[in-house]
Amino acid sequence: MLTREVLAGLVVGLALIPEAIAFSVIAGVDPKVGLFSSFIMAVSIAFLGGRPAMVTAATGAVALVIAPVAPTYGMDYFIATVILAGIFQVILGVLGVAKLMRFIPRSVMVGFVNALAIFVFSSQFPQLIDKPWMVYPLVALGIVVMIVMPKITKVVPAPLVSVVIVTAVVLTFAITVPTVGDQGELPKSLPELFIPNVPLTWETFTIIAPFALGVALVGLMESLLTAKLVDEITDTHSNKTRESWAQGVANILSGTFGGMGGCAVIGQTMIGVKASGARTRISTFCAGIFLFLLVVVFGDFVSTIPMAALVAVMIMVAIGAFDWHSVKPSTLKRMPKSETFVMVATVVLVLLTHNLAIGVVGGVLVASVLFVRRVAHFVSVSRTVSPAGDSVTYVVNGELFFASSNDLTTLFSYSVDPDSVVVDLSGSHIWDASTVAALDAIETKYTALGKSVEIIGMNESSQRMRGRLTGGFE
Repeated sequence: MLTREVLAGLVVGLALIPEAIAFSVIAGVDPKVGLFSSFIMAVSIAFLGGRPAMVTAATGAVALVIAPVAPTYGMDYFIATVILAGIFQVILGVLGVAKLMRFIPRSVMVGFVNALAIFVFSSQFPQLIDKPWMVYPLVALGIVVMIVMPKITKVVPAPLVSVVIVTAVVLTFAITVPTVGDQGELPKSLPELFIPNVPLTWETFTIIAPFALGVALVGLMESLLTAKLVDEITDTHSNKTRESWAQGVANILSGTFGGMGGCAVIGQTMIGVKASGARTRISTFCAGIFLFLLVVVFGDFVSTIPMAALVAVMIMVAIGAFDWHSVKPSTLKRMPKSETFVMVATVVLVLLTHNLAIGVVGGVLVASVLFVRRVAHFVSVSRTVSPAGDSVTYVVNGELFFASSNDLTTLFSYSVDPDSVVVDLSGSHIWDASTVAALDAIETKYTALGKSVEIIGMNESSQRMRGRLTGGFE
């Protein structure tokens, strides 16, 4: 078992290198920032995290959210943002935000994943525009290798093989193209303590807080979704609340030692859990250690990696992340239009705001409005007059809440009804004060006409709700 976990950690550590560097480029920082972050977060989460075998490192989702900070405000503000994001995550974790994940509809999550894939793909354009023409065939070569390699063997990660082959071609034929070394200096030693030199003022907080909150929310969403996926694969349960605050602590440590923010990485986690059989925290710890050793010991080789190789990796990450099933004609034809609309709305919001967190929150709001609108129409009221014509019974069926109860008062024939009116709520449930206010209004209208109203059939919960609130809206 120990051998399996160590080997799984080695494979994951190898697979982390190209993506950590690529995500650093997306975030606009030196490659060492992403590498330090992946090392620190993988090692720390192995001790703190709630999901064994899940890998945490620098990620594209976080890099996209935090990307504007370093170029605009500088590295000190960038690190301060990472640390504040970690603090936000700890607070959200302690408050039990993990329990709110069940309120995010599947259509919103599909939109989140698709928007992330589009962002990752579009972020490669700077590395493809106005570059030497040899960049394009090298990118194509890298993509072909990653497509063919899994058909031959899955023992070694295809992205790693692709990076090695493309790099070998560049070195063998002395091709001049942009390399990782051109992006910045790689680490040669352990990360050092980095205390950001920023003024501790409200102005600083207002600058970094929106980015930090975006990193915190996106990081938690991706981490908790990954944890849920691993739970299903391994048929085990994990502590999502612990995972939430642990991600925050890992981000604080990452920022304190000069690393960029991160969260759980789905791709590397799947490499460890599905391809390599990892099941414990040992594999995650080893992944971080191997990553650091490979970069420090073989840093000179890593600096020669052409950016074209990493662009190919990120393009395949984007293609693999996009939920192609969600846009298939057969799926669109079968799926309710409201579900498709929510997914598209989430993607559009993300692309317009360039913020994954805003897109998800907006998508949830759109889904909630559509759900409320749909449920509101499920309420029905039937009217039956007694044979003698001296009484009338209204039977109400459906869930009564603010959206459905607002129209409830319009469904009664106040002036033509006989003097005795019965309202049967045995087929419904009172959920809020709006419904109680509507029932009070119905009674008031009948009383003004000199008619009596009897409300029957309320379940125990509805009786308590009405007993506590009735008469309190005048």
